[in-house]
Amino acid sequence: MDHSFFAMISRLRWIDRWALMKNSSKENLSEHSLQVGMLSHALAIIGNKRLGKELNADKCALFGMYHDVSEILTGDMPTPVKYFNAEIANAYKDIEKDACERLLSLLPADLYESYSSLLMPDDKLYEYEKKLVKGADKLSAYIKCLEEKKSGNLEFASAESSTLETLHALNLDEVEIFLKEFIPAYSKTLDEIKP
Repeated sequence: MDHSFFAMISRLRWIDRWALMKNSSKENLSEHSLQVGMLSHALAIIGNKRLGKELNADKCALFGMYHDVSEILTGDMPTPVKYFNAEIANAYKDIEKDACERLLSLLPADLYESYSSLLMPDDKLYEYEKKLVKGADKLSAYIKCLEEKKSGNLEFASAESSTLETLHALNLDEVEIFLKEFIPAYSKTLDEIKP
């Protein structure tokens, strides 16, 4: 029997982000998901090494990689629309959950539980890890804004400042450490950052 879960997941690369804005460099959901996975992993490691936490960094990486897969079926809804009000935000969460369940139905039964725990992680069991993924998602957006600004595109100036405010409002020490120690390098040239 054919199972199309991974064929569907591979379609992340066809969904562009930032569709309402002029981009000097397009970014698709596949690229974004990998970056969020790496950033989530980094935030968890920072939490463990610097802050004495016991976070599952590997799970954070996987949660980050799969955090937007529902958008294969829903599309990338612009943030201002998605969070316009509580009613829309809650309805969209239900739509995302339904999309994840539809994607999971494309797996063989013996793999369902393993992927279900990645696409729809237990809120109580991984509450803090999910917060880190949210922080990583916002860091990814902030990095995109910095890169666009660096290439001379002022279209992202407002998004840059509002995303930075959102990052600080998350009140995550791991995010603050990343902002202080790692974000400055994103504004430098290759010659300035290479070893």
